[in-house]
Amino acid sequence: MTIKISIDCMGGDFGPTVTVAAAVAFSVREPDVEFLLVGNESAIQTELKKHQALNHPRLRIVSATEVVAMDDPVEIALRRKKDSSMRVALNQVKEGQAQACVSAGNTGALMAVSRYVLKTMHGVDRPAICSLLPNQKGRPTYMLDLGANVDCEPNHLHQFALMGSALVAALEGKAKPTVGLLNVGEEDIKGNDIVKKTAQLLRADHARGVLNFYGNVEGNDIFKGTTDIVVCDGFVGNITLKAAEGMGRFVKSTLTEAFRTSWWTIVGAIFARRALKSISATMNPSNYNGGSLLGLRGLVFKSHGSADRYAYEWAIQRAFDAAKNGVLTRIAASMAELMPAPTEIKVDEASVTADITSLDQTIDPSMELTTQKTA
Repeated sequence: MTIKISIDCMGGDFGPTVTVAAAVAFSVREPDVEFLLVGNESAIQTELKKHQALNHPRLRIVSATEVVAMDDPVEIALRRKKDSSMRVALNQVKEGQAQACVSAGNTGALMAVSRYVLKTMHGVDRPAICSLLPNQKGRPTYMLDLGANVDCEPNHLHQFALMGSALVAALEGKAKPTVGLLNVGEEDIKGNDIVKKTAQLLRADHARGVLNFYGNVEGNDIFKGTTDIVVCDGFVGNITLKAAEGMGRFVKSTLTEAFRTSWWTIVGAIFARRALKSISATMNPSNYNGGSLLGLRGLVFKSHGSADRYAYEWAIQRAFDAAKNGVLTRIAASMAELMPAPTEIKVDEASVTADITSLDQTIDPSMELTTQKTA
């Protein structure tokens, strides 16, 4: 089965230099993928020539005349740049030409345009950003929301838990992945009213066999791997992400300086080289690149803006795996079964812009979706 993925080639800090190179590299090692390379045709052709892939049968160029800049307000991306590489790439998914879209562009714009073009699936009020963080058990912890919704009600967090569970079940092959609710303590009496009410909803789902709800988890449980999924609002999630990013840089800097203090420590570093490489690989942010925008009627993955080719390939890999494993169908089926009957709501540019205002004002448009920036 061939998986078709549209690439927003102009998005991110480096544009086609990274995005096209990553698509070419991925197509070499994965024969069951086809790419729609969306953006400035001349710029894309130039990069394809560099990699001797101009006439590659599984790399097709789709022209787009505009680019959403990393600092463009949501309104500009949504209303004025209707032929942007981001929007055209998303249209490929909407029209059934591609099964997933990958972009390293402006996060707020990507969320707004995705919501407008693809719409939310039944049972989902707001899409959420889900990404991976490393843990000491050697497998990833899936965490959502990481910045799309800074203010959430219990029903939103409840929906995030259901979507996250369906995602992990599809990708990791776990029938009932464990779900933890991020809180200031494990006890049921801890937390604000929103977290307490969310816990009640999740416990009810657990009793019905819908979710495998572990209970409340604390910040350290994310990296201990206590649960497969950690649910929180976007405000808490984004702060947690940035704190982890800063800690990663701090640990790397501290270890580097410690091993340079004397000849003895340098010799020690040589003997510990294998262990240090293992640690580096585990904590390498590139290996966790690619956040999924869950809750849309199409697969959309966000790469961090400063991704290099290797990191962007990981974002493509996540999109490929999601499409191959039927993630969209499984999430849609789960939400349709568990949530109330849909209410017909008209989604227009003005309403989407208003809904995304808090996102645009709260997070950096080039928000990183990894534990630290690529070195």
